[in-house]
Amino acid sequence: MAALELALILLATVLASAVLEQLLPRVSLPLIQIACGILIALFAKEQIHVTLNPEIFMVLFIAPLLFHEARDADKQLLWKNRRSMLSYAIALVVAIVLAVGFTLHALVPSIPLAAAFALGAALGPTDPIAVASVSARAEIPQRQQSVLQGESLLNDASGIVSFQFAVSAVVTGYFSVADAVGSFMFMFFGALILGILLGVALEKFAGKMRDMGLYNTTFHVILELLTPFVAYLFGEVAGVSGVIVVVACGITMSLMPRDFDPSQARVGIVSSSVWQVLVFTFNGVVFVMLGTQLPNSFGNIWIDDGISNWHLIMYVLAITLLMHGTRFIWTLGSDAWAFREQGLQVKVSERLRSAALMTFAGSKGAITLAIMFSLPVSVLTENGITGFPYRDLLIFLASGVILLSLLLATFLVPRLAPRAADPSIARERDAEGRAQVLRSVIEELTARLTPENRHALAPVIAQYTERLERFKEMKDLEDDSDLELRIKVLEWEQEFVLDEIDRDEVPPLEGYQYINRLARTESMLKRGKNLRLSIVRWCRSFAITVRKFVQGLMGRLPGTFETESARASSKRIRRELQVRSSIYVCDRLRREMAESDVQSEKTSQLIAEYERTIALLRGPAPSITTLTKKAEPDLEIMKLALRIELEQIQLAYDEGRLTWTAAQRMRENVYLMQIDLTDNV
Repeated sequence: MAALELALILLATVLASAVLEQLLPRVSLPLIQIACGILIALFAKEQIHVTLNPEIFMVLFIAPLLFHEARDADKQLLWKNRRSMLSYAIALVVAIVLAVGFTLHALVPSIPLAAAFALGAALGPTDPIAVASVSARAEIPQRQQSVLQGESLLNDASGIVSFQFAVSAVVTGYFSVADAVGSFMFMFFGALILGILLGVALEKFAGKMRDMGLYNTTFHVILELLTPFVAYLFGEVAGVSGVIVVVACGITMSLMPRDFDPSQARVGIVSSSVWQVLVFTFNGVVFVMLGTQLPNSFGNIWIDDGISNWHLIMYVLAITLLMHGTRFIWTLGSDAWAFREQGLQVKVSERLRSAALMTFAGSKGAITLAIMFSLPVSVLTENGITGFPYRDLLIFLASGVILLSLLLATFLVPRLAPRAADPSIARERDAEGRAQVLRSVIEELTARLTPENRHALAPVIAQYTERLERFKEMKDLEDDSDLELRIKVLEWEQEFVLDEIDRDEVPPLEGYQYINRLARTESMLKRGKNLRLSIVRWCRSFAITVRKFVQGLMGRLPGTFETESARASSKRIRRELQVRSSIYVCDRLRREMAESDVQSEKTSQLIAEYERTIALLRGPAPSITTLTKKAEPDLEIMKLALRIELEQIQLAYDEGRLTWTAAQRMRENVYLMQIDLTDNV
C-alpha cells in the first residue's frame, strides 16, 4: 500500500475514533483506535508493513509528544512529588528492564540478553494518553494522579535511553557497565544543560522578535512547533540524549517569564489548539498503527513452527504479570515510605487497593510501541548484514503486553476507584466544571487586559463575571470571600511604597501619608493591625522625623507655613504614587491569577477596580465619541471570548470535569450566543 494512501487512511481512522469514543464512553480511546487498526489490516487487500528509520520515527513522533508533556506539566506538582516520581520514572524503569530482560532470556535462551533488555526498556514508560483516558473514568486520588502524570513525563526519557543502550549492545556486541554509567551520566547531564540553554535561547529569540515588532501569530506558533524537532536534532548532533534535551527545553520554556500582552495571549490560544490537534493525531496514528501491525505480527509468529502458540500466549502473560508484579511491589514500598514520612496510619487493605490502583493505571501504549518500531530491521555483523535478532517476536510480545495492560486498565481501574454513582454528586461535579470553564475564560481575558484595551475588554470580562455569579447563585455553589485577597493587595501596596521611599523615588512625607491611608483601610478590614508592617513603618517614620529635626536645627527646613503650591505639589505626588502603586498591583494580580487558589472572578473584579482607579487618576472620563469608537472592538472580543469558552468546554470534558450531556448543553448555549452576536452586528 502506498505511503500516501496509508497516511490518509490513518488520519481518517483517527478522526473516526473521536466519533466512536462518544458512542462507546465505557471503552478507552486507545482500545478503540487499536480495534480500528485491526479492522483496517483485516480488510486491506495486502499486508500493511510499517517500516520507518528509527531516527525519523523518534524525531517525528516521540519528540513533539515529549515536548508537549514537558511544557504543559504542572511544575509545582512535579516538585512536590519529586521523590515518588523520580523513583517511578528512573528506578522502577531500571527494575522492569532487569526483571523483563532476565526473565525473557531465561524463557527463550536464544534471544540475546541485550535484546531482551531492549524489550524491558520499551515496556518501562507509561503512556500519558492511556493514563488520562483511564483516569477520566475513575476517581483516582489527587496524590496518585499527580504521580502518574509526572511519571508519564519523566520515564519516557529513562526508558528510551535504556533502550538505546540495549540496542547498541545488540548491534555492536559489546557492553560495559562502567562505560554505560559514564555514557549515561554524560548523555543525561549534558542533555539537561543543553536543553536548558536551548530553551532560554529560543525564548529570548522569540522575545527579541516581538521587540522588533514581529507579532505575527503564525510565525511564533510555527517556531514553537519546530522547537522539539530542533531540540532533538541538536541533542543528537552533540552526542547527548535527544529526548532529555526535548524534555529540559520544554520545561525551561514553560518556566520563562512572559509579558501578558494581547499578542502573547493570542499566540497562546492558537498554540494550545494546534498542539491539542497535533498530539491527538500523533497518539491516534501510533495506536492505529499498533492495530494494523497486530494481525501481521500475530500472524507471522503464530504460524512459525519454531515457537508454540501456547508458548507465545504464556510469554505475554508471564511478562505482563512480571511487569505488573514489579510495579505492585514497588508501589507498596513507595507508599510505605511516604506514609511513614507523613506519620499516617493506613490500613493494610487500603494500602493493597492503592498499590493495585497505581499498578493497573500505569498502562503502556504509544510510547512503548513507538520505541519498538524504532528497532533496526538489520544489523551489520562480522558475517555481513543480518536481521535484528527476533525483531518480530519482540514487537509481538510488546504489542501483546500493551493490549493486555490497556484491557486491565480499562476494566479494573474503574472498579478499584469507581466514580460516585449518586446523580446528585455527578450534577455537583458538572456544576463545578461549568463554573471553572467560566473562570478560565475570565482568566484568559484578564491576562490580555492593558490600559489601551481596558474599555474594550472590561465590559466583556464583566459580562462573564456576572454570568458566573448568577450561575453560582442558581446552583448554590460555595462562594469564597475576597477579604483575604484584598488584605494581601493592601500589603503589596504598602511594601511597594516602602521600596519606593527606600529608592528615593517618592518623597518620604507623601509616601508615608499614602501608607497611613492604606494601613487604616487594612486595619478596618482586619479589625486589627499588621504587626510586621507597623513596626517597619514606625521605624522608618522615626528615622525620617529625626532627620528632619536635625535639618531644621541646621536651618535647612522650608518655612513653617505650607503654601498653596506646596499643597498642590504634595497632592500631585500622592496621585502619581497611587497610579504607580495601582499598576504594580494589577500586574502582580495578573501574574498570580493562575497560581492562586482564589476564585478568578474575585481577582478579575479587583483588577477591574484598580484599572478604573488608574483611569480616573490619569485624566477625565472618556467622552461619548471615545466610547463609540471603543464599541466596535467589543464585538470582536466577545467573539474571541466565546471561542475561548468552547475550547475550555472541550478541555473540561476531555479531563473528565464535565459529562457529555453537560458539555453538549454548554456548547449549545455558546452557539446560540454566537448566532445572536452575528445577527446583531
